[in-house]
Amino acid sequence: MRRYSLLVASLAFLLTLLIAGWVQSLRPKPIPLTPTLTGQVEYCLTCHSDLAQISNSHPVQTFGCVLCHGGEALALDANLAHSTMRGGSNPSDFSVVQASCGGANCHSGTPESYRDHIQRATTSIQATYAGAIAIIRYTFGVQPDLKSSLGIFSVQAPGSTSGITSLSAFDPFQETNPFVKAFGQNCLACHLSAQPLPGSVYFRFTGCAACHTPTQSADRSTSQQLQSSQVHKLTTAISYTQCDTCHNRGNYDLRTITFAPRLDLSTNRLHNYYQPIAQFTSCEWTLDCVDCHTRTEAMGDGSLYSSKLDIQYIQCKTCHGTPTVLPRTRTLSDPTDLAFRLALLNPVVDLKLGDTILVTQKDEPLWNTRVLPDGTYQLVGKATGQVFPFKPVIGGACTQNGSDQTSAYCHTCHSVTR
Repeated sequence: MRRYSLLVASLAFLLTLLIAGWVQSLRPKPIPLTPTLTGQVEYCLTCHSDLAQISNSHPVQTFGCVLCHGGEALALDANLAHSTMRGGSNPSDFSVVQASCGGANCHSGTPESYRDHIQRATTSIQATYAGAIAIIRYTFGVQPDLKSSLGIFSVQAPGSTSGITSLSAFDPFQETNPFVKAFGQNCLACHLSAQPLPGSVYFRFTGCAACHTPTQSADRSTSQQLQSSQVHKLTTAISYTQCDTCHNRGNYDLRTITFAPRLDLSTNRLHNYYQPIAQFTSCEWTLDCVDCHTRTEAMGDGSLYSSKLDIQYIQCKTCHGTPTVLPRTRTLSDPTDLAFRLALLNPVVDLKLGDTILVTQKDEPLWNTRVLPDGTYQLVGKATGQVFPFKPVIGGACTQNGSDQTSAYCHTCHSVTR
């Protein structure tokens, strides 16, 4: 009997070992990675080895995953590994961006090092929505002027040169005017911290990824589920379709304080780029938004503003000049020129020392342009790589007043008919 009991116990122990071995064999074999920036081993690639590199500026061998995303570096169970991730799957959400993307050597450095992206982005009008809030409160008599004092979140900008150095958080529930309350309930879906409206044409992420992670195809006739290779991507080659996830999707009706979406969506770029009520020139719809609007206009310059008009400075004459003045240019003679850094991040042009490019009135390089030997110019699309030759106004038939750069003035001759 004793032998029988010993045999049963031995068989039970052996079975336990077999089951334990079988269970162990089902677990993935850990794939270690030790990023050079942290020197700490992490096992994220055990499950995510098929993810494409997020960008050339963020090689996984250097950054790893945990430095940006958070999470439990040594966990092999998915739920445990993801339990402490920052921002869910989006570490660039403004609620966590400082912890995920900050640091003097990353995106919260100084303006002089061109690394102050977080400070510029979180104080931009696309983040604060301060201009829209001020307009609505002024329209309904809640504040005496159009100067912004409230934003989606409170923010400080002590170095702001606009006269506005801080914003308090806008709280619709503290408002007494019913229209302002309705605005707070119905019309806060486009700032960079907001979740998008339902529908594939609105889909985007929040924070930095709202712009830098493309979620839209130029072909809007189909709505495909985003693949992981598309989600895990950061780019500066931003198509107009990404901008359209917020801009150009419709209008707000001030009578009802509701959003009226566009009903004329088309897969044709000419009809999709601008709303039917808009006038525009050929270059305005053949180029992408980022081909004209600089990073300072789009991301902000670190100051707080009440209107996009306060920061927007690109005009027709920036590239075309006037009948009497050529556009501003700079010949690249310094290998540390910002133009080379920007061109490296989006390699659609091969800039070289000695090239002459256009610059803005603030000396910001339009790095995707060139002055050609015959005196004409060339622009390369940042999102498409398409080459667009163009000429200065001087020597042409244009009779414009160089001091008038309003769109209505230029559209008198150059508007496109759809």
